[in-house]
Amino acid sequence: QVQMVESGGGSVQAGGSLRLSCAASGYTGSNYCMGWFRQAPGKEREGVARIHIGYGSTYYAEAVKGRFTISQDNAKSMVYLQMNSLKPEDTGMYYCAARWGTCYGAYNGNVFPYWGQGTQVTVSS
Repeated sequence: QVQMVESGGGSVQAGGSLRLSCAASGYTGSNYCMGWFRQAPGKEREGVARIHIGYGSTYYAEAVKGRFTISQDNAKSMVYLQMNSLKPEDTGMYYCAARWGTCYGAYNGNVFPYWGQGTQVTVSS
């Protein structure tokens, strides 16, 4: 059974940094895509970043390009999201998600069948 567990959320002031971690289990091989999504109160869920575990290719939402970095540690089955220069609009619940196959075009969370429970990120001004 595929499972993901997120950690690393918290409260920071604008301009600060956080690193989110996602521990994945239940996968075999490397042809799968891991993504980070977020949802703020009253807003729709949005994609933040994705990484293909086999190819290492990465994709970012325009709102976070240059500030966030997604990375992986295959030996530990971990995916990370380093978030720098945080803004109040980055506040929300952050979720790790996974799907088999490509990350290309997979910006909609509906194509990810596996999700973690989420970790809260709060950025104050």
